[in-house]
Amino acid sequence: MGKLFGTDGIRGVANETLDAKLAYRIGQAAAISLCDDSGTKPTVVIGKDTRISSDMLEGALVAGLTACGCNAILLGVIPPPAVAYLTVQLHADAGMVISASHNPYEHNGIKMFSSEGFKLNDALEARIEDLILQDGELPVKTHGEIGQVMSGSFAAEYYLDHLASTIESLEPLRVLVDCANGAASTTARYLFGRFPLQAEYLNDKPNGVNINEGCGSTHLEALCDAVKAGGYDLGIAFDGDADRCLTVDEQGCVIDGDKMMAICAAEMEKKGRLHGGGFVATVMSNIGLHKYCAEHGLRLLCASVGDRNVLELMQKGGCASAASSRAISFSWTTCQPATASWPRCNFSISFRTAAKRPANCLPPCGSTRSCCKMSA
Repeated sequence: MGKLFGTDGIRGVANETLDAKLAYRIGQAAAISLCDDSGTKPTVVIGKDTRISSDMLEGALVAGLTACGCNAILLGVIPPPAVAYLTVQLHADAGMVISASHNPYEHNGIKMFSSEGFKLNDALEARIEDLILQDGELPVKTHGEIGQVMSGSFAAEYYLDHLASTIESLEPLRVLVDCANGAASTTARYLFGRFPLQAEYLNDKPNGVNINEGCGSTHLEALCDAVKAGGYDLGIAFDGDADRCLTVDEQGCVIDGDKMMAICAAEMEKKGRLHGGGFVATVMSNIGLHKYCAEHGLRLLCASVGDRNVLELMQKGGCASAASSRAISFSWTTCQPATASWPRCNFSISFRTAAKRPANCLPPCGSTRSCCKMSA
């Protein structure tokens, strides 16, 4: 890990440790790293969440990118997996996300995806960091070599179309969705409205400072109470950037990440779509999950904590799904980013039945609060 890049990009408190000057420098360094000798301007797609500082950082980031000869496509408020997906679909050279996920509104961050929609490799990340930290001004372009900015607001529909295409059928359910006053506020209604769901929404009115404030996947109490009191079949709580969620059953009980993995693995195995006969978890997973897999003949591989470690073992092990300490990822048959969608699968089984089955099978050994990476 470098001096600036952590496990999920560059993070900090806006205008304290992450300000417009640093965002401009990050944009410059990214553009210089992406440029080659072909004379063609690279293109970067950019998404953001609803934090009050996201617009400021976006403006500075775009200024740095374009000053050094890179074009920018602005996607607006959109989940990170959408940025990863659209980076590939729009044939961009990289994707960038301005967000601090589940953290309070005063925090923000900048992370990058490669042209394949995955996190940057260590070498490119180190190259960008070296440029950011080197002394002196970075070289800029002039005349016609300066980059241009384009609107990408149209592209969210492509992503929602893709997500909808991964579901073959779905039972009518009453669902309560907590949007965390974040990125899901702009996409959840348009996604869930495509299915035979009676969906209602909480915390879907972001004002820049209420993201994750007493709501979303880090504050489940109100959702649990509302699901039970309202007679809903399911509750879904997204985090601020809507790249992961936690779920609540009809009794108002949280379905933790290990149980979500068991539900998904069992259903994929039933449909013959659990490639490799198992999935990847981390060393932090509940021992009950190991027992469940052993009893049901499922192969369980364990990686070190971290999305990148999990994805690498997932690819090496030939598995169709994986879970880090906070998220569940599924592979795509088209070799696109593993974290950007559910697999194509018929989830017409009753969620109530599916949720109870693994809940009863997994011994209560320790606890996890993994989130399912199901973007809205």
